[in-house]
Amino acid sequence: MKGILGKKLGMTQVFTTDGTLLPVTVIGATPNVVMQKKTIETDGYEAVQLGFEDVKEHRSNKPSMGHASKAETGPKKFIREVRGNGMSEYEVGQEVTLEVFSEGDMLDVTGISKGKGYTGAIKRNNQALGPKTHGSRFHRSAGSIASGGTVGKVAKGTKMAGQHGGFTTTNRNLEVVSVDLDKNVILVKGNVPGPKKGLVFLKTTTKRIKQKEPVQLVNYETTEETAAEEA
Repeated sequence: MKGILGKKLGMTQVFTTDGTLLPVTVIGATPNVVMQKKTIETDGYEAVQLGFEDVKEHRSNKPSMGHASKAETGPKKFIREVRGNGMSEYEVGQEVTLEVFSEGDMLDVTGISKGKGYTGAIKRNNQALGPKTHGSRFHRSAGSIASGGTVGKVAKGTKMAGQHGGFTTTNRNLEVVSVDLDKNVILVKGNVPGPKKGLVFLKTTTKRIKQKEPVQLVNYETTEETAAEEA
């Protein structure tokens, strides 16, 4: 498994050479630093620990600075592990860039979903509306949440109103449309969790198909050059 940390920059759309419109999410992933390398002999499993986004030293603590000093770098705001031996060639202190991925790769993207506050059962759990007629007294409430069969007790996990969003979630099987190493930007087909500037963790998908035939995007630079020559 391969992975890298980045930030969601927003969404846009691109066109393929056959005229298909693709909605894509733009993710900025500046080089990550390998903070620690774990092995079966020392830790019982294989993993590479990545650090992303620098933190000023006066905002960090001594354990964080000591851990970062082993990789000859500064303290990091976000630290995540990529399990498996897919990145075993990297050593502590090395930088991980978007070169780990290429067009056509299938990814799982993890992030913290947008927080929507305290919401009702209809918006939060997609429950049905009650009758809208006058006097129904049951328009948007949750309905019965306990019965005589449960001795009047509410079962744990019952779908009710409450805090909506703001939890860690993963969108799986997303295709890499384009990788720009010069700008440290990757385009992923579809949407990913979280708001703009939210942290996202890109890693190789756990699904069976790991790669597809990459799509061919319209090259606008070539189109402009051709138009200029014809003019």
